Amino acid sequence: MLYFTRWKALAIILTALVVCLFAVPNFFPESRVKTWPVWAQRHLVLGLDLQGGSYLLLEVDSNYVKKERLDQVRDEVRRVLRDAKIGYTGLTARAEVVEVRVKESDQQTALAKLRELSQPLGGLLGSSGQRNLEVSDAGGGLFRLAVPQAAINERIRQTIEQSIQIVERRINQLGTVEPLIQRQGADRILVQVPGLQDPTELKRILGQTAKMEFRMVDPSVSPDQAQQGRVPADSEVLMSEQTPKVPYVIKRQVLVSGGDLTDAQPGFDQRTNEPIVSFKFNSSGSRKFAQATSENVGQPFAIILDNKVISAPVIREPITGGQGQISGSFTVQAANELALLLRAGALPAPLTVIEERTVGPGLGQDSIEKGKLAAYVGSIMVIVFMLLTYRLFGVFANVAVAINVAMIFGILSLLNATLTLPGIAGIVLTVGIAVDSNVLIYERIREELRGGRNAISAIDAGFTRALSTILDSNITTFIAAAVLFYIGTGPVRGFAVTLGIGIITTVFTAFTLTSLIVAGWVRWKRPKTVPI
Repeated sequence: MLYFTRWKALAIILTALVVCLFAVPNFFPESRVKTWPVWAQRHLVLGLDLQGGSYLLLEVDSNYVKKERLDQVRDEVRRVLRDAKIGYTGLTARAEVVEVRVKESDQQTALAKLRELSQPLGGLLGSSGQRNLEVSDAGGGLFRLAVPQAAINERIRQTIEQSIQIVERRINQLGTVEPLIQRQGADRILVQVPGLQDPTELKRILGQTAKMEFRMVDPSVSPDQAQQGRVPADSEVLMSEQTPKVPYVIKRQVLVSGGDLTDAQPGFDQRTNEPIVSFKFNSSGSRKFAQATSENVGQPFAIILDNKVISAPVIREPITGGQGQISGSFTVQAANELALLLRAGALPAPLTVIEERTVGPGLGQDSIEKGKLAAYVGSIMVIVFMLLTYRLFGVFANVAVAINVAMIFGILSLLNATLTLPGIAGIVLTVGIAVDSNVLIYERIREELRGGRNAISAIDAGFTRALSTILDSNITTFIAAAVLFYIGTGPVRGFAVTLGIGIITTVFTAFTLTSLIVAGWVRWKRPKTVPI
C-alpha cells in the first residue's frame, strides 16, 4: 500500500486537483463566471431552503383523464362502425362505459370489430393479462365497452410523465434557474423554483392547459338555434375568449392540433400594429392545414384554445406555406404568454394547485448561516480531535478530509446539483465518515506496532488490513444512501446525493490520497518509530 509508481502518484494528484478545480466557480460572482468557457461555468445551485423561492404542489385532474379516454373510445367506436358500414344508434359515453346499439344482422360483425379496439394493457408487450378495454354483449344488439381501473391508472401515469416534461419546458421558458420538478404520489407533481418570490405568473402559466385546435365552424345552424338545443351530433357550442362572450357552433372534427406546431413567436400586425402570435407547422401539420383550407375556401374556421374560441376568420384562399398568425385583441403580455405556452406544448390534462408556499430570502439566508455554523463547529472539533489523538498523522488525515470536502463540492458542481440544507448535513456527516476511515487505519497501525512490527511494516499492514473493514462500512452506508435516493423526494434526495458522493470520495482519499501522503513521508523520513 505504500509503494506508488510515479505515474500512479501523478494520476492520484491530478484526479484530486481536477475534481477540486470544478468547485472554484462557486467562489466567484455569477457575472464573472459567465465570461469563462462553457465547460468551466458549472456551479452549485442553492435550493429553495437556502435562497428562498416558490413551492407548488400540482394535482392532475383524474376525472378529466377518465372523460377524455371515454370520449376517445366513443370516437373510435364511431369510426370503426362507419368504416365497416354498420348502422348504429344510441352511441353514448357515461360513467366508465361506452354503449352502442346495432341492428341484429350486423351484431356478429360489430362485436368482432369492437373487440379489435381492445389491446393488452401496456402495449403489445403487456404481460399482465389485462386489457385497456372490456367489450361485452349486453343482448338485444347493445354492446358495452368499459374502461377498467387499471387502464385509467396507466393513463394517469402517462399523463403525469408527459405533464412533467411540459411543465419543465414552460418554467425554463420563464428564464428561472434550476427548477426542481418531480412526480409525487400517483397523480401529483412537485414544483420548486429557487429565487422566484412571486409565484403568481408561474401559477398562471401552469394553470393553462394550452390545448390548441383548428376546427371548422358549422354553418348549418345558427348559435341561437344551437343554444336552444338544436346542436348537430358532430358539433358543439363553444364561447369566445373575449368579453362579451359570443357563442360559436364548432364541428368536433379537429383539422390540425397544437401538437403539429413547431414554433410560436409574439409579434405585431404590420397593418393594425396589434399584438399577434405567429406560428409554424411541421410537415404533417402543413399538409393537413393546406388541405383543410383548400377544401373550405369561403368558410369560417375557428382557432380554439382550451375550448375557447380565440378567433374565427374566414378562409379567403388556401394557406399552403405551413405558417400563419393568431390575432384576438391580445395585450403584449397575453401574446407573449400564448406564444410561450404553444412552444412548450399543451398539457394532457388540467393541473390544480393544491399547496403553495413561498420561502423568503431572509429565511434562506438564516438557513445558510446556521448550516455554515454547523459545518464550521463540526469540522473544527474533528480537526482538534485528530490532532490531539494522532499528532502528525492527524495532520495527514485533516489534509485528506479537506481535499475530500473540496472534491464533494467539485463533483456536485460538475453535476450542476442543487444544494439544500439536508445536503449540507450530508457533507457534515461525510466529514465524520472520512475521519472514521482514518481512525480505523491508524488504530490498526497501533495494533501492529504493539504486535512487534517495525514502523514501516506496521504502517503498510495498517492500510492493507483496514481495507476490508472500511469497504464494508462504506458499502453498507452507500446502500442506505441509494435506498434514500430511490424512495425519497426533495430534501431527502439531496441528503442522499451528497452522502453517496461523500462515501465515494472518502474511499478514494482514504486509500489513495492519505496513503500517498504517508508514503511520501515514509520515503522522506525513513522513520524508526511512528508518531501516532
